[in-house]
Amino acid sequence: MLPIGFKRLTKFNFNPPQLLAIAFILSMVLGTILLKLPIATSQAISWVDALFTATSAITVTGLITVDTGSAYTLFGEIVILVLIQLGGLGVMTIAVLIYIMLGKKIGMRQRLIIQQALNQPSVGGVIRLVKKVVYYSLVIEGVAACFLALDWGPQFGWGKGIYYSLFHSVSAFNNAGFSIWSNSLMSFVNDPVVNIVITILFIMGGVGFTVLAELWGGHDFHRLSLHTKLMVTGTVILTILSMIVVFILEYNNPNTIGPMSTPEKMWASYFQAVTPRTAGFNTLDTGGLSHATQFFIMILMFIGAGSASTGGGIKLTTFIVLLLSTLAFLQGRKDITVFQRTIKFRIVQKSLALTMLSMLFVSLSAFILTITEHSAPFLEIMFEVISAFGTVGLSMGLTPELSVIGKLVVVIIMFCGKIGPLTLAFSFAKSRTANIRYPESDVLTG
Repeated sequence: MLPIGFKRLTKFNFNPPQLLAIAFILSMVLGTILLKLPIATSQAISWVDALFTATSAITVTGLITVDTGSAYTLFGEIVILVLIQLGGLGVMTIAVLIYIMLGKKIGMRQRLIIQQALNQPSVGGVIRLVKKVVYYSLVIEGVAACFLALDWGPQFGWGKGIYYSLFHSVSAFNNAGFSIWSNSLMSFVNDPVVNIVITILFIMGGVGFTVLAELWGGHDFHRLSLHTKLMVTGTVILTILSMIVVFILEYNNPNTIGPMSTPEKMWASYFQAVTPRTAGFNTLDTGGLSHATQFFIMILMFIGAGSASTGGGIKLTTFIVLLLSTLAFLQGRKDITVFQRTIKFRIVQKSLALTMLSMLFVSLSAFILTITEHSAPFLEIMFEVISAFGTVGLSMGLTPELSVIGKLVVVIIMFCGKIGPLTLAFSFAKSRTANIRYPESDVLTG
């Protein structure tokens, strides 16, 4: 429906962020209708639950109010899988790809929408990037599914094993976190194949398509763009640091890794350290983690993945820019430099605005849920909000217990988490030159 009306939709007087939001809303509505069909469910579900699942899938979040494996039939699971792929690659990306395959010409307005959808600084090369995005995604998901099938095929039978492998491969690469099993991947906490393949998938999906395209080209590190250098370095450092923190905090926790051997503890700590980067899978009981670990995971979920990726959050590069700008201020330096490059001041402004607005949105959402879910612990509410905003999908168990109003609030949070930061970033990236400049003055801060 969307690809057919793609060109018509772009003729209306909407700006690219608005068109992107409309595309996601239409996909949510269509997904909700499909999931409410009798052929899609094995048990009766409400319209709100169907909407929640469709929104969670299209925004690649992974939060669920009903169990995916037991509540939905094979048809319903395939609908969810298609929504995940649409949400991860981008609704507009798929629409443009279909138009290219049909031999249609893509105009400048459509290119601007793709620029918005893929979070690119310019329209140059966006169509070429669309082709690379789809190609890389299908190849990576296919190869990963083969590795998982070699592990799950003998366990569940080759038919189910291949299907399970394909479902979790697509879900992992798109950072969706949907699993056919009610306990996610807790049964495979010590399985090396599952730990390695799944984490590689959502790390690759989380670094961003532009980074993958550069790395795929085999460039030396010093020839990579500043964005790619920051993403690669930041991802490695944050992964190692997070693994150490989780390992230390949970070492003696009897509800998580306490009873495990040292190698098993390392596997579990590694997985739980990288999954908050908007992946949503878990091999440990999130509700059984210590409060310190849960709070640390909330920070990781808020930071999120990379720009132009399948993940959410304020983005890792945004966090790095804020750290570098703070360090430059403390050192009394005017320029913010890293890897022998100076970061533009407007990038710092955009990062500050995006982070501030995200914090305000999370705070407002948490405030509303404390009213609608007044009996729930505040930590669980805050965890739920940040998980939804960062399109992560981890939950301490509150999601199925939400009231109808609470579910609708989380639906809005997931939608804004997928669309909001992207839209805000591009809105604040537009430079506007004032005709009048006023005298500068000091304001006491700090």
